Amino acid sequence: MMKNSRTLLAAAAVSTMLLVSGCSAPSPASSGPSGTSTSSTTDAAPEYAATLQAKIPEVMAQNAIPGVVVKILSPEKGDWSATFGTAELGRSVPMSMDDFFRIGSNTKTMTSTIVLQLVGEGLLSLDDPISKFRPDVPGGENITIAQLSEMRSGLVSYSFDPAFNAALDEDPQKAWTPDELLAIAFAYPANFAPGTQYEYSNTNIVLLGLVIEQLTGMSASDAFQERIFEPLGLKNSSLPEPSDATIPSPHAQGYQFGSNLETIDSYAVPADELPAALDGTLAPIDQTDANPSWAWTAGGAISTPDDLAVYVKALVGGGLLDDAMQKIRLDSVQPTVAGQTGGVGYGLGIAQFAPGILGHDGQLPGYSTFMVYNKNTDDTIIVGANLSASPVDGETAAVVVAKTIIAALYGASVVPTSNPAAPETPPAG
Repeated sequence: MMKNSRTLLAAAAVSTMLLVSGCSAPSPASSGPSGTSTSSTTDAAPEYAATLQAKIPEVMAQNAIPGVVVKILSPEKGDWSATFGTAELGRSVPMSMDDFFRIGSNTKTMTSTIVLQLVGEGLLSLDDPISKFRPDVPGGENITIAQLSEMRSGLVSYSFDPAFNAALDEDPQKAWTPDELLAIAFAYPANFAPGTQYEYSNTNIVLLGLVIEQLTGMSASDAFQERIFEPLGLKNSSLPEPSDATIPSPHAQGYQFGSNLETIDSYAVPADELPAALDGTLAPIDQTDANPSWAWTAGGAISTPDDLAVYVKALVGGGLLDDAMQKIRLDSVQPTVAGQTGGVGYGLGIAQFAPGILGHDGQLPGYSTFMVYNKNTDDTIIVGANLSASPVDGETAAVVVAKTIIAALYGASVVPTSNPAAPETPPAG
């Protein structure tokens, strides 16, 4: 994810415990609440559907989430998709399963995937220092490509800089260049020695985007298209060029409580304003058309629920990397906090939410998304929301909904503790 659309990737950061139970047989469908649209691949909706049809609207109301789309693929429990709420505040505009979303930090997984492809092709080594490609990186001779991908470089994320956030608010259409973003980050001293800690940083992935361009001789946008979207047949996914702030139709309007500057530390609305945010008298900011160039390869991609479902299965289950490189990626996952339990971890551009359940989440001003694939059950879960984060506690909106889904699917006890995938503050995917 990214803070303010910046990138939270809170997913990996959300410390949760999942107790997976056995699969249950489908039961007759029950009608969904008003404002929802559902479908399944069988005449009878999966047993879990009735629970989610009731629970998701409750969670949305408790967190002021305008609209949500959900797609679940489960060989044993049954497939199910649903839309909830509205795509535009003040109007009754249904969400659509065909909606495009700015997918924020889910983009990071794509960037790291291409990096791993380049490693497999012998053009790069995970042990290469970033100084080999960018001599201007402070301490870059001691920061490896792997440490950038695993969020263990120590480099400060530019998206937490106050002046940067103020600039995003003042000129939301500005097309940022990677060099402008890196200059902001490099003005700060490192937070820790490379490899000694985990800290989510958009700076890491922007650097990897530049490495991709240098080694492939093409733009990052073209590299994404050629190496990920085309091989998987993803016709509705793209990494727009920095000058392109448009989002294809259909799409929901995207909202965020608070300006970028106001939400550097947290997306939570001040306690005295929270009641108004929840009852609708405090309106969120419409961030639909804000240029996400500041997120670039760390959070600027666009996709749909159907495309994300195909992608996350390949990300976790294989299909984009050879078997040896795929194993290296999955084996790279380690706890984001030393001694952390529950299986939460982060590796080479991939987050683990519980043993066997991997993927990522994303957040940019206006939108949030969540995608995971369960290696143990072959389940896929996709969530898209047209709100960056909950005004209650600042947690990514799509992750809030995803927790409810995970609990319903696995009889899980979800206990949020910390967000290792630190908020990406400023807007960044």
